[in-house]
Amino acid sequence: MTPSIELNIFFNFRSPYCYLASKKIFSIFDEFHVKMAWKPLGGWSGRSAPDRAKTKLPLARQDVMRYARVMGIPFTPPPKDTEPTLAAVISLIAEEEGVLEPYVVEIMHKEWAEGRNIGDIDVVLDVGAKVGLDKELIQRAVRNEGLFKKLESNWEEAQKKGVFGVPTFVVDDQIFWGNDRIDFLKNHLRELGLRKR
Repeated sequence: MTPSIELNIFFNFRSPYCYLASKKIFSIFDEFHVKMAWKPLGGWSGRSAPDRAKTKLPLARQDVMRYARVMGIPFTPPPKDTEPTLAAVISLIAEEEGVLEPYVVEIMHKEWAEGRNIGDIDVVLDVGAKVGLDKELIQRAVRNEGLFKKLESNWEEAQKKGVFGVPTFVVDDQIFWGNDRIDFLKNHLRELGLRKR
């Protein structure tokens, strides 16, 4: 059976909830016949506006710490000025090169487990080396305006679909917002008869 359902994943590397989701999202493709439509976002796209983020930050970090403790994963937030756009752009290259899963897992680990700034090209290059992305490939991607525009078009598409936060998973007209909705998503895919035997 070939994948006939497309699963859109809207993801911003600056979101701690995307960090939690990164531990689970790839299992979806092990369990179900679905095709991934990877939709990374940059900057503030899909995140709380800067003023709201300042108020939300302490509560969000308490919340994520509780999730991380239950999941048995480390949680060390990165610098507050960490910019996610570079990591998102390189994820597009990682997808093309067939190393999206290890890239996402490793870059999120650097950011949210080790507290590193993924807006720093050296951090991204280090992750690239670990997952098999050539240094020159990454450096070319950084200068590719088309990749940055792709992030913008992903956000435009997200908003048209009714997406306002991350991580969000979209299957046809069904929207699943949040790392804690992945089980609901899997139930939906199961109901559609897409579970692998």
